[in-house]
Amino acid sequence: MAATLDIIRRETRALVFDLYGTVVDMQSGLTEAVKPFLAKKGWTGNPSSFVTWWRRTHFEDSMIDALLDRGHTPYRQVGHRAVSQVMDRCRIEHTQQDVQWLVSQIETLKPFPDVIAALERLHTRYKLVILSNGDRDMLEAARPHIGFAFDRIVSVQEAGYFKPHFKTYATAENIITAEWPHIERSSCLFVANHAFDCIGAKSHGFRTAFIDRRQRPFGQTPLQPDLSLADFKALAEVLVP
Repeated sequence: MAATLDIIRRETRALVFDLYGTVVDMQSGLTEAVKPFLAKKGWTGNPSSFVTWWRRTHFEDSMIDALLDRGHTPYRQVGHRAVSQVMDRCRIEHTQQDVQWLVSQIETLKPFPDVIAALERLHTRYKLVILSNGDRDMLEAARPHIGFAFDRIVSVQEAGYFKPHFKTYATAENIITAEWPHIERSSCLFVANHAFDCIGAKSHGFRTAFIDRRQRPFGQTPLQPDLSLADFKALAEVLVP
């Protein structure tokens, strides 16, 4: 059952954010990065479609990795496999250097235009934490490009699984509550642009806020978000009125 806004405002102490596609604009950022690369390769398809295929393949491969439960594969390594597969699909001749360069562009992604001002407003009242599927070193490299100092950045490497495995949210909770003893599970609000991530966090026991930038149905899962908002500006306005 979704909590009321009054309860969320009263009890929330920390906001836990997904990074890729929620804080930083992955689709647009990677599309701009691949345009000159694909043009140089002579591929005449839609660069945005290329990025969509890349992201979908990466997501599928990361879910397979988690379900196999045979040890965590680094995000970067999964990305290399996904990009190689998509370039094979597009019949683009490529080298391993090409693959590595494309995946490295994830580290340079910039936030959506509404994000930084909203985070600054939210930071006046809440601890702000990232929980990302990215590798530790990738997240460290992304810091200057994000342009905002989060209180804590947590990689799923700490848990050994990709989201939405419950251990990723449990690990974030353990880190948060150890650092700030006044914060507990029910006082964490998880924020993501992806339904699967909100569902995973809700299943663990976090309250959730769905950032519905793409204006798509959330789905019929019983694990509905507590808040559904158009963007970060709206999130800041409801949580810091």
